[in-house]
Amino acid sequence: MFVLAIDQGTTSTRAIVYDASGSRLGIAAKELTQHYPRPGWVEHDADEIWQSVCQTVPAALAQAKITGKQIAAIGVTNQRETVAVWDRTTGKVQARAIVWQDRRTTDYCRDRRGDSKWLNQRTGLVLDPYFSATKLRWLLAENTGWRGRAERGELACGTIDSFLVSRLTGGKSHVTDVTNASRTLLLGLHTRAWDDELCRFFEVPRAILPAVLPSAADFGVTRGLEFLPDDIPIAGVAGDQQAALFGQTAFAAGESKCTYGTGAFFLLHTGSKPVLSSNGLLTTVAAMADDRPQYAIEGAVFVAGAAVQWLRDGLKLFASAAASESLAEAADPNQPTLFVPSFVGLGAPHWVPEARGAMFGLTRNTGPAELARATLEGVAFQVADLVEAAKSDAAAPVPELRVDGGMTQNRWFLQTQANLLGLPVHAAAHAESTALGAAFLAGLKVGVWSDQESLRRLTSGGARYAPDMPASERERRQRQWRRAVRAVIAYDAEAADVSNR
Repeated sequence: MFVLAIDQGTTSTRAIVYDASGSRLGIAAKELTQHYPRPGWVEHDADEIWQSVCQTVPAALAQAKITGKQIAAIGVTNQRETVAVWDRTTGKVQARAIVWQDRRTTDYCRDRRGDSKWLNQRTGLVLDPYFSATKLRWLLAENTGWRGRAERGELACGTIDSFLVSRLTGGKSHVTDVTNASRTLLLGLHTRAWDDELCRFFEVPRAILPAVLPSAADFGVTRGLEFLPDDIPIAGVAGDQQAALFGQTAFAAGESKCTYGTGAFFLLHTGSKPVLSSNGLLTTVAAMADDRPQYAIEGAVFVAGAAVQWLRDGLKLFASAAASESLAEAADPNQPTLFVPSFVGLGAPHWVPEARGAMFGLTRNTGPAELARATLEGVAFQVADLVEAAKSDAAAPVPELRVDGGMTQNRWFLQTQANLLGLPVHAAAHAESTALGAAFLAGLKVGVWSDQESLRRLTSGGARYAPDMPASERERRQRQWRRAVRAVIAYDAEAADVSNR
C-alpha cells in the first residue's frame, strides 16, 4: 500500500510517495515564483501552485515506479495563513494569494491593539498581519464587488489546503482541517469551529469559509484529473508545522519539535487542553487523528532558511546553501559579529511587525565567514528564545528538541542550536517530517497504519547533538543577543513613529 503526500510550501511544492514502512519511494519538487509588488507585500500565483502539483505528482509516481491506481490515500500539507480566493462554481482564482509573510495589514493591526486581549483569549493567537483574517478582510475591502459575491456564496476562500483539495476533487469539496483553521483568527480555540463574533469583527462572511474537519478525515476523492485516477481518498490534511509535529511522532504533552524552512517553527504539544501563553507565544490546535482535541504552544521565527538564501542570492557569498556550514566553521571566534535577521518583523515572543534586520559588532576584519556564522547563530538564538518562553508557559521541562527541515543538514548549525539551548537536539531520521506527517494522517485514516504507536516505530533513529558549551558562556551570549534584540525593537519603534507623523 502506498500513500501520496503533497507538501505545498512557501518556496516550492513537493510530491512524495511513501510505502507502508514509511520509506520514501519517489519525490519531485518544483520551485515557486515569489511576487513582491510593494515593500512588505508577498504574493503567490495560486494557479502556479496548482500547476506545480500537476507536475510533481506524476514525476514522483514515475520515480516510485507505481501508478496512481496503487495510491491508497492522499495527504496534503501546506504553508499556513496564506489566503486564496476563487470562484466557487468555476474554480477560477480571483487574485494572487496573499502569503503568510505579507505585512500589508500592519496599520490595521496597530490601530486595533486594544482588541488584542480578547482576540488572544478567543483564538490563542495575537492580532498580527501574519494571520489569515486580516488578509482576507483586506481582499474583500479592496476588490469591488467581492463582498457581495462572498455573501451570496459565489466566492470561496481558504488557506492553500482548501484550494488544493477543491482542485483535486473537481470543485466538489470546500473544506479545511482544524489546524489550518486555527491559524486564521476566525476559529474559536475551545470550540474548534468558526466563531460568528470573530467573523463580524474581521468582516468576513461565513458563506465564504470552508467546512472544518479533523486532520484525518474524509476530505473528498479525486475527480477529473489528468494525472491521477478518480476516487482516490484525500484522507489527511494539516498545516505544515502541525504536520511536522505529527511526522516527528510528537503525540504527547511535553514533546516538541522545530522545523527549519523559510522560517523556523517551534511547537510544544500540551495535550487535550489549550494552554494560553503569558510569554507572547501562540496557542494552536495540533493535528487531530480523530475527534479528540489536541493542542500545542507555538512560536515562529519568520526568517530562518530565508536568511541563508539572502547570503547566497543577495550577498552572493556562496553558490549553495550547504556552503554556509564550512564558512561558519572558518569564522574568527574573536570577531563580535551578531545578526538579528528580522527582515519581515519579529515574531514570537516579541511581535514587532515593524522590525527589520540589523547587524552588530562589525569590524574591518568582518568577512563572509563571520557573516555566515552570525546569520546561523541569529536563527539559533531566536529558537532558543521560543523554547525558553514555552518552558515557562507549560511549567514543565523540555527534555529535548526534535528538529527537521533543510537547515538540519548543517551539522555546525545543529551543534550551535544545542549549545544555545542547553538541551539535546535530535535530528529527524526522515528529513521530510512535514510530508511524512501528512502521509501518516492519511494512512491512519484508511488503515495503512493501525495506530500511532506503529508510527513511532517507523521514525526511530537520527543524529543527536548534545550541548558542549559551558553554561556561563551560554548565558553571556544570551545577554548579548537580548541587548541586540532590544536595540532593534527600540530603533524600529522610533522609525515607525516618525513615519506615522
